[in-house]
Amino acid sequence: MLATVSLSILLLGSSPAFSLSTAPVNKGLVAFGYIPADARDSTGDTLGGIGSAIALKPGSFTKASNGTFKGTFVVQPDRGYNVDTTVDYQGRQHYVNFVLKPYYGSSSLSFADAAKTLQLSYKKTILYKERQGKATTGLDPVSVRPAQGIDPILPVPSVKTKNQISLDCEGLVLNRDGSFWISDEYGPYIYLFDHEGKLVRAIQPPTAFIPHIAGAVNFTSETNPDSGRAPNQGFEGLAASPDGHKLYAMLQSATMQDGGTDSTTSRYTRLLEYNIQKTPPKLTGEWVVPLPQTKKQKTLAQSDIHYLDGKKFLVLSRDGHGNGDDTSQSDYKSVDIFDISGATDIHGTQYDNSTAVSPGGVLASNVVPATYTPFVSLIDNSQLGRFGLHNGGNFDQQLIDGKWESTALASCMDPKNPDDYFLFVGADNDFNTLNGTMVGQPYSTSYGRDVDNQFLVYRVTLPMVRRGSCQ
Repeated sequence: MLATVSLSILLLGSSPAFSLSTAPVNKGLVAFGYIPADARDSTGDTLGGIGSAIALKPGSFTKASNGTFKGTFVVQPDRGYNVDTTVDYQGRQHYVNFVLKPYYGSSSLSFADAAKTLQLSYKKTILYKERQGKATTGLDPVSVRPAQGIDPILPVPSVKTKNQISLDCEGLVLNRDGSFWISDEYGPYIYLFDHEGKLVRAIQPPTAFIPHIAGAVNFTSETNPDSGRAPNQGFEGLAASPDGHKLYAMLQSATMQDGGTDSTTSRYTRLLEYNIQKTPPKLTGEWVVPLPQTKKQKTLAQSDIHYLDGKKFLVLSRDGHGNGDDTSQSDYKSVDIFDISGATDIHGTQYDNSTAVSPGGVLASNVVPATYTPFVSLIDNSQLGRFGLHNGGNFDQQLIDGKWESTALASCMDPKNPDDYFLFVGADNDFNTLNGTMVGQPYSTSYGRDVDNQFLVYRVTLPMVRRGSCQ
């Protein structure tokens, strides 16, 4: 059965119609692991924020005869430790090897024993570079680099003194040739990099997504734009079809003109589909996805999406409570499912320009949104307790992180249950450590305590996923 949740969720329309043979099943939490908050990468910077995006390295996931599994995560932090101000943090990805030993017992494990069910070890880092081999930066983009060559206009800190692409990295999709796509919050843009981390191409979304202030493009994250993506609400979600033909990007919540001015009106976000077999990639679809809301009608923004079958997608929606926040009790963190089968495709319409699709949070009457169904709750204390974890209560190492932002799927390789998958979920700890280093400078988080990089692993049944499409 679908996981039950205690929070009232406000949704438009019906949930996806699942027959008994196609219904997804949450079989529960089977593993937990973490990387300590004060770990370092090969550059000397704090190894933090790694749950902003996770992906399985193609071909790395294997099963041993004793029932354990091995693999390699490629994880991607966002823009570095930036509590006081943004920093000159170069975009990057890390390789993290893991050993998964699923635990299916009903008895509760100690926290120390629970952490042995997913053992994680840092391997290496790849840094992101743009044109002429220049490093990318995490600094706030208050300038616009003019379009040149195949590049559209791009967000930079200063055309004159710091003409380097600003990235607030979020989504990550790995290609089998070693190249990879990332999605970004500043643009919001999508970027293709080669296997060495060198920029190949940038995708600029339709005008409706680009932030404008007083009629001019302005990529800053410090000021609300008049239209376009809201600050820090860019392309959080990125996914691709298994054949590598289609790429999907979704905003964290609604654009400013679609109700993004307030959390009570920002539920109608947008999903884009690109044909990436084309050069340049071609926009081929766009749909409205209604995000869940609390009882007070505050939008629970999404932090990641994952392809299931081209019509259905996993989506991670949540509040920010937990370790890393001032409130330990979370009311909603869930990996859910949305379905665009009956939704209206609005790409190429007036909604890609100046016309709002949901002005003031009210959806246009001629647009049918996707349907949305809760699935795997990350805050079920009966499940967390089996692994020595808890939601709410004391601020200790066992409290689950507040910002869960990434998902990955791998086959359980179980002949008796061929539609079963491991659902990996990663948290973004915001680089919160008392013993940190960022861009060569030591720091101690103003949050006042260490927040580890946590990972949860669930076993789920997903009959809609084509067998063999997940490693």
